[in-house]
Amino acid sequence: MCGRFTQERSTSEFAEIFGAEDLADDPGGRFNVAPTDEAAVVVQRDDRRAVVRYRWGLVPHWADDARSAARRINARAETVASSSAFRDAFARRRCLVPVDSFYEWRREGTVRQPYRVVRTDGGPLALAGLWSGWRDPADGSIRRTFTIVTTTPTRAISALHDRMPVVLADEAWATWLDPELQDVGELHGLLVPAESAPLEIHAVPRLVNDVRADGPALIARLPA
Repeated sequence: MCGRFTQERSTSEFAEIFGAEDLADDPGGRFNVAPTDEAAVVVQRDDRRAVVRYRWGLVPHWADDARSAARRINARAETVASSSAFRDAFARRRCLVPVDSFYEWRREGTVRQPYRVVRTDGGPLALAGLWSGWRDPADGSIRRTFTIVTTTPTRAISALHDRMPVVLADEAWATWLDPELQDVGELHGLLVPAESAPLEIHAVPRLVNDVRADGPALIARLPA
């Protein structure tokens, strides 16, 4: 799964990398983005690509309320096309979730030890995401939310968890974002473990376990 990540770069930096317009104007410096937090995502609408801020935890348009959001922070690649919660978004509202790293945990004795997954070259990771708009019946406002698609893990990450977020290669970004593309087979072909991605994994302080904690100290590399 993917339950925590970092967005250390500013949204203007993400916009430059992803060829998008920065509509979020966020300075970044976030080392512990957690479910139900707002975060930067990249969306495509017609010929306009933009970095915006949506809330993590998808609320389907048909939901009666937003209380289920925390249960929908991830969507399984195997069922995303058939799930009532995600199939509409999978067909029409796909996004990229740009992150500098994400965290996974492993139980080591009585300790839940966090590990950071990051690109070896320092570049951002583009996670496959879905988004949705939901109208709050209380005041009529539109709430935009997103989820991260997960798949089976790479060999390295399987030592930590039996799921991982889908990491999209650079050449797949435009395909995933294309709102006109509805070929389920082609889309499913992108939702595979990132075996070829240049990833490294290292242990970080257990400060990460507290969702209230933030700051560069959370990503300090611990001795192997």
